[in-house]
Amino acid sequence: MRMIPATMSTQHPDNVARPSWALHDVIAGEIEIEETFLAFSELGCQEQMWDWEGKDADPNVVRKLLTGHPEFFTSHKLGRDFFLTYRVANPSVEKTEQKALIEALASIPRSYDLTSSFYSEDIPPIFEVILPMTTSATELLRVSSYYDRIVANLEGMTIDGEMDNSLLNWVGEFKPKEIELIPLLENFESLLHVDRIVDGYVKRRKPAYMRVFLARSDPAENYGMITAVLLAKIALSKLQELSISTQIPMFPIIGVGSLPFRGNLTPLNLTNFIEEYAGVRTVTIQSALKYDFEADSTKALVQTLNSKLPKGQLPSIPQTQINLLEQGARKLTSGYQMRVERLADLVNAIALYVPRRRERKLHIGLFGYERELGNVTLPRAINFAAALYSIGIPPEILGLQALSKLTEEEFDALNSYYPHWKSDMEWAGNYVCWENLNMMADDSEIIGKITKPYNLSTVIPEILGDIEAFEQHTGVRVGPRTLSHRKHQNIANNTLIALMEDTSGTDVTRYIIESGRLRYSLG
Repeated sequence: MRMIPATMSTQHPDNVARPSWALHDVIAGEIEIEETFLAFSELGCQEQMWDWEGKDADPNVVRKLLTGHPEFFTSHKLGRDFFLTYRVANPSVEKTEQKALIEALASIPRSYDLTSSFYSEDIPPIFEVILPMTTSATELLRVSSYYDRIVANLEGMTIDGEMDNSLLNWVGEFKPKEIELIPLLENFESLLHVDRIVDGYVKRRKPAYMRVFLARSDPAENYGMITAVLLAKIALSKLQELSISTQIPMFPIIGVGSLPFRGNLTPLNLTNFIEEYAGVRTVTIQSALKYDFEADSTKALVQTLNSKLPKGQLPSIPQTQINLLEQGARKLTSGYQMRVERLADLVNAIALYVPRRRERKLHIGLFGYERELGNVTLPRAINFAAALYSIGIPPEILGLQALSKLTEEEFDALNSYYPHWKSDMEWAGNYVCWENLNMMADDSEIIGKITKPYNLSTVIPEILGDIEAFEQHTGVRVGPRTLSHRKHQNIANNTLIALMEDTSGTDVTRYIIESGRLRYSLG
């Protein structure tokens, strides 16, 4: 059995600070290959996600790693000690990027040839592929079957019909002969029914083990933070039951960032995080965690995860409790989505000024549910969270009046299976900017230039009601507690005023960066 990585470095652009080795704020191209090496050699991350989804990925990454750092990779074998895992485009969703999948899969045999020559033994450096926005087993089977039957089977083709001119004789074997798919589940129903999706795949492929990637940021943006966590808990439990019934080990991955809204994986919250996501085998180490915290504390965090995650046990939640969690999640989702729909104009306006940290193409998001006001389009989760935090409206608090709609049994289930929800909310509540909320509700100038143009007249009183509901249900007062929190509140106020007065947006971006430094993440 191969070693299952505990820590997966990613290229998520949530960092405020520029890495010390980077020449520019936007990380792209060759520098991402050096970043991968440093994630392995300096941080101790055991895996790197190489992202083909929504960006131009370098297909020569394996060759450049081996030739750029031969001493390291001689003693630390790529594909055995450290791992490179592609995230590819899903042709069912990302129509303009469909053929990028073909390009990514076609590069796998070439990478195999490179490591086989480098190590003088058969070590496939890439043998698993992450498929984002997975909603069915069919999507997974299409990719694995295409690789098996087309990419790995090319050696049997002949040129001009002559057997002597087969591709095998001309360019050699195509290995590995198979790859395994890692489904990345991002929407409500896919997470809720993860067992059906994975079961359909394992029955056909019969893998020795199964890695399943549970999204955490996109579900938070689409359904709210509490719902995102509850869906993850349900999915983990269903994977445990599926592992028992199929006798196939399940190794869940969860994609988490630094802010509570996106997972709350930080050096300060590590103990709570490990308790909260017991049974998760792999977690993402995103850019803010790598570059906005002290390097020694991030290294220690990675070491702790590498040591402790393999020892975790997946939870098993009774079906009656799963039903309660689902019911509560749907109630909370409804309240959250109503808030977001009404904040969309403001969020999109501010997101334009969130600084870029990676070269990315257009992303096809999941948020776009149909309502009376039509479809709502939002930026990616990082920019979404950055926009709201930057004006003192942490997205964690949105829709919390729906807590009063939970039955006693549903509330008990929430407390039982998301034990740290109050502390996550309390952390976010420290960044509420009361001054901005009060100004958007009462100040005539702000009302004329912000509240009315961005259609906020209804939602601001609702957000104040959400804060009141949170305080009533937790006994925790919302607002700044420390000098750092107060400084963040002042910067958030400056951001709102700059949005109103600065037509160039230069000041808005500067304030977004300043506030991001205080919370150790853009979004």
